[in-house]
Amino acid sequence: MTGIIRLAPLDNAIQHHHHDYHQIVIGLSGYAEFEIAGQGGVVAPLSGCMVPANIEHYYEGIGDNRQLIIDLPDDAAALTGTHRQLRALFDRPGYFAIDESLQHYLQFLVQEMAQARHAPGDLLVTTLLSSLHARLGATLPPPPVTRRASRSLDIQRLEHFVLARLDQRLSVSDLANLVCLSEAHFSERFRDQTGITPYQFVMRLRLATARDLTDLTDLPLADIAERTGFANQSALSNAFRRRYGHSPVQLRRPSSAR
Repeated sequence: MTGIIRLAPLDNAIQHHHHDYHQIVIGLSGYAEFEIAGQGGVVAPLSGCMVPANIEHYYEGIGDNRQLIIDLPDDAAALTGTHRQLRALFDRPGYFAIDESLQHYLQFLVQEMAQARHAPGDLLVTTLLSSLHARLGATLPPPPVTRRASRSLDIQRLEHFVLARLDQRLSVSDLANLVCLSEAHFSERFRDQTGITPYQFVMRLRLATARDLTDLTDLPLADIAERTGFANQSALSNAFRRRYGHSPVQLRRPSSAR
């Protein structure tokens, strides 16, 4: 089979999926963020990434962007026969830069795509893969360290998400899915940014809301427990005491009685 090569922007909203073919993405203009099997990086102009088949990955175009995208099924002409060794490029995810000499070939390839009535043939794609293989070998360098790759989590958005669902069961994966990260990557990034775990974050929001409802309303404590995601009043009281040093009942007593 042949590969599919195209020029296209990437969506400015975070997307994620996996597919049964290998893929190369090379930046031509603008930027795009990727996370491939938990490995984050930025594809800038004249840099790119390898996405092995059946690997879940997240991506987001940043503003106006244009990418050269090559889809390669495992039986593509560029990966079979005498070119079988080129499959090593997809042994693992990775990021790469386009050196000056390869930039000239890339420019030629893009011009061919713009001028031809049909997509470039297998020979042009195979030449690109062979050139990358000669430069990268069987392993790829780690992703480039950039400020975009370590973009901060939107804690306020996460807080609004949790507060709107305090009466429900919430897991770390629920929060990770909101920002389109793997659970492990999200937890690590969240701890680095806030100093607490996602579980502690949710629990603090539950208890802060329970304290406000206890102090400012006459709702029964059983109802407050239900509204803030605790199994029962006892569970709320135990967590409340650990957090604030006194029970919800004591909070409702006059200050002289505390």
